[in-house]
Amino acid sequence: MIKPPFTAETAAQKVQLAEDAWNTKNPEKVSLAYTIDSEWRNRNEFVNGREEIKAFLTRKWEKEKNYKLKKELWAFTENRIAVRFEYEWQDATGQWFRSYGNENWEFNEEGLMKKRFASINDLAIQESDRRLL
Repeated sequence: MIKPPFTAETAAQKVQLAEDAWNTKNPEKVSLAYTIDSEWRNRNEFVNGREEIKAFLTRKWEKEKNYKLKKELWAFTENRIAVRFEYEWQDATGQWFRSYGNENWEFNEEGLMKKRFASINDLAIQESDRRLL
């Protein structure tokens, strides 16, 4: 487990690990990176604790088919990381979307994320406009 304080190298590794985990679309696996009492704001939804995180991610990936995510380190401090991200997905009607935005993360001393605040925008795209294949 990568623990704070972060360096440029360890912050980048933490971002890549998060990207890799989320691209598995496995709520159980992803939830293990968060504290038991982790606090999230995801768009207009507030999620508290690992069990709610698993339920949230299960709903998310049931809705967002063919999900593919890319994260990029934006900034970091001792125990915080900011990322820019984009992901593409398809809804039940077959419409493609690109969702993009920023996340602010705060970690405990063991390297588990205790806070995640995400601002996300969705853009309907044509399949031919996809960038994340």
